Amino acid sequence: MIDKVVASAAEAVKDIPHGASLAVGGFGLCGIPVSLIDALHQQGTTDLETVSNNCGVDDWGLGILLKDGRIRRTVSSYVGENKEFARQYLAGELEVVLTPQGTLAEKLRAGGAGIPAFYTKAGVGTQVSEGGLPQKYDADGNVAIASAPKEVRTFNDADYVLEESLTPDFGLVHAWKGDRHGNLVFHAAAMNFNPLCAMAARVTIAEVEELVETGELDPEHIHTPGIFVQRVVVAPSTEKRIEKRTVALPATGKGTAPGAAPSQQAGA
Repeated sequence: MIDKVVASAAEAVKDIPHGASLAVGGFGLCGIPVSLIDALHQQGTTDLETVSNNCGVDDWGLGILLKDGRIRRTVSSYVGENKEFARQYLAGELEVVLTPQGTLAEKLRAGGAGIPAFYTKAGVGTQVSEGGLPQKYDADGNVAIASAPKEVRTFNDADYVLEESLTPDFGLVHAWKGDRHGNLVFHAAAMNFNPLCAMAARVTIAEVEELVETGELDPEHIHTPGIFVQRVVVAPSTEKRIEKRTVALPATGKGTAPGAAPSQQAGA
């Protein structure tokens, strides 16, 4: 078996060219491949197309690539929490293909399974199927690119829209554990989109918090088999930011009690 471990994140992403398409795992700030994104940013790669649930926040995750104008086009299901994203989109600097979340997940899964397209009810009777969603504006605020109509067929008296699968050039994912052959285990909410991105990409690069030797992972607990992964890099000290801090209120409901610690939800 091939040892897929590389020495650094910089080495892992060094052959990602300008104009590449990337499937990037995670949900919000949870389970995102921070080390790989940082290495790609430092490398200077630009003109990228990203496929991800969202585009990070203004100063974290994919947001650092976006802020420097490195992303040309993004396929996403959620576009909130990032003011720079909104600014670039409305200013005509960024093309956005807004996709229903379940459809985006299935586009990646199907791509990894070798299925070129599928039918789904999601979006039938809306601009998702009928076309006309603004994907890019010009500098004057006019729609420069709008989504095209999609094929709709009827099965068992219900309409379904045809969606094409996704197979990006590279996949960047974050895993809790991995071995030298690329077998991966994800933790909790980091399961969101990471296994799907790993499947769909032609070349998948995984950053792992803990590298274990081959045979240490229980085969029944492996989430992504190594056949889908081409490179593994250790990132043991990746910062995990909190996207939204939740503060517990006292019984009076008038603010945090003196000395009370806020409850927090940390990323996986």
